[in-house]
Amino acid sequence: MSTRNLVRTWEILPDRGHATTWVRLTEGGLTARGRAVGLDPEPYWVTYALETVDDYVTSRLSVTVETADAVRSLDLRHDAGRWTADGVHRPDLDGALDCDLGLCPLTNTMPVLRHALHRRPAGPPHTFLMAWVSVPALEVVANRQTYTPLESTGPGAVVRYESGDFRSDITFDDDGLVLHYPRLATALTR
Repeated sequence: MSTRNLVRTWEILPDRGHATTWVRLTEGGLTARGRAVGLDPEPYWVTYALETVDDYVTSRLSVTVETADAVRSLDLRHDAGRWTADGVHRPDLDGALDCDLGLCPLTNTMPVLRHALHRRPAGPPHTFLMAWVSVPALEVVANRQTYTPLESTGPGAVVRYESGDFRSDITFDDDGLVLHYPRLATALTR
């Protein structure tokens, strides 16, 4: 089995911050850990660890957010279609395969890899139920998201992301990681 260790740093536009993630990609799975700093709505630090199982399905996301006034944490788990947040069953999330950590471009990777959307020039839309986690509040809500492959960019592709009234055409690299997410994030290069 092939394993790739990757690192990516993004400028996060809405909160005037930066995020770095270290990713271990295998055939059908990934693990990652990351850190981010943001200034809006107040200065905060985020630390997270993400684990997936077969076919890039989320098994666990643990997140800690630190602000001047508080330290909050969340332990989000998914096992056999059942989700829990800090040990409490969340039936509204059942049926979701993925988490989506707010302001974290990495969590757009799992559905893209599962359906090879970053390797398609164009195609039909794919709609997913996600366990969306707000930052810095760490509130978890069920969220429908649609991903539509638009065009190949050589190694990688542009995929349209839509949720509610929000829409953005995201550029992914050949590994399925975000390069450019208009209005949210831009990958930084060394």
